[in-house]
Amino acid sequence: MADQTDAFRASTKFSEHLQNLLVELIDLHLVGKQAHWNIVGRNFRDLHLQLDEIVADARNFADDVAERMRAVYVAPDGRAQTVAKVSGLKPFPEGEISTSEAVDAISAALYGVAKTAREIHDDVEEEDPTTSDLLHTIIERTEQLAWMVSAENRTPQH
Repeated sequence: MADQTDAFRASTKFSEHLQNLLVELIDLHLVGKQAHWNIVGRNFRDLHLQLDEIVADARNFADDVAERMRAVYVAPDGRAQTVAKVSGLKPFPEGEISTSEAVDAISAALYGVAKTAREIHDDVEEEDPTTSDLLHTIIERTEQLAWMVSAENRTPQH
């Protein structure tokens, strides 16, 4: 059996930070699919396709975070009841939603995930710079996606 005495093991705080981010990424995936299935209105097709891209990124990032958690000896919890209880993202409306309203809700969810990643960044980096690299990637991409989605409802500032 391999000697694991020198293996990095996450602290409780580090574990909680990654768990919170994982939950929000899972929730972002679910919010994205809910919007994808229920949007109606102007620019439907473009937003419908863009939501697929957001969902794919959210799922991939959730998997990356969960696998990083396992690598540092933390058991991720992605159960539905945990996501519902812990996620800080605003609930997505039920039923059909206009593309304009969906743009605002999805943008808020993306910025919410980026905010969580930013809030935990310094603690994570102090304990494990490798994991902070993953946070950099998540922040960069979620903020880019939020900017791209939110541009749908913006008007030029003069």
